[in-house]
Amino acid sequence: MMTFTESDNKLRATFVFKDFQQAFAFMTRVALIAEKMNHHPEWSNVYNRVNILLSTHDAGDVVTEKDLELAKKIEKVYEEVK
Repeated sequence: MMTFTESDNKLRATFVFKDFQQAFAFMTRVALIAEKMNHHPEWSNVYNRVNILLSTHDAGDVVTEKDLELAKKIEKVYEEVK
């Protein structure tokens, strides 16, 4: 099931956790994956909620295969962490 939706040339998703610690653990795991891919999300975190936007700046700030690949990996982490 795809958590991300596409609008305005970005993939968007909001992930909700039981608390800040769980949200931060999720962000840490995603950060390591993003760094390995050299493809970094635009994101924010408030308490138990993480908002993520994905687009490829080098391609003109549009959604590319890199975004779709990272989105799938992020969703897998979410399923493992929540």
